[in-house]
Amino acid sequence: MGKPAGYWVNKIRTSFKGGSSSSKSLDEGSASGSRKNGSKNQKTEEGNKKGEAESGRKVMVVVDTTSQSKNALQWALTQCVQDEDNITLLHVTKTPVGQATDETQGQRNSRAHEQVHPLKNLCQLKKPNVKTEIVVVETAEEKGKTIVEEAKKQGAGVLVLGQRKRTSKWRVIWKWRAKGGMGGGVVEYCIHNSECMAIAVRKKSNNGGYLITTKRHKDFWLLA
Repeated sequence: MGKPAGYWVNKIRTSFKGGSSSSKSLDEGSASGSRKNGSKNQKTEEGNKKGEAESGRKVMVVVDTTSQSKNALQWALTQCVQDEDNITLLHVTKTPVGQATDETQGQRNSRAHEQVHPLKNLCQLKKPNVKTEIVVVETAEEKGKTIVEEAKKQGAGVLVLGQRKRTSKWRVIWKWRAKGGMGGGVVEYCIHNSECMAIAVRKKSNNGGYLITTKRHKDFWLLA
């Protein structure tokens, strides 16, 4: 029997939110001192877990100037981000190679910040109590690898990426590349190599909800 849509939404949320702590009962034959030490250690552990849950997790959304990026962010704001979380908007740009440019890296980063700043405004409008930051990374490496490394560096609890609709021709090429060990696109690389949960989001046309892809689920339809 198929699971209702709400089941998977809750599963995605709880996968990066701190779970409730459980206590272990002490053996009846333990000494009094062991009971006290065990109780003290248990309280300390529960206190640490409580503090971690209250501080929330970091939700990283890969952004650019495309509609796919904005759709993924809108989905994250309504389905993933909780009031205790933090949002990191990651914008990855390519280092110019073999091109004459008068811009310094600092100037390029400043321009990149301006390009995605409207998305930060969207976060502040939808989630005014959630801290949002923009991180711009310029790299000469593969974009997928850079995203995965930055998610690990930033301590992301969940990684959200926008995904465009693929044509049948592209899917044939992707399968051929994957079979040959060359891998797929940026989104596929992040899903299969990220240490945290990576979620690809594609908005269906005509307000038809979203298609969600993770390492375990492909194109799961969610009406949101």
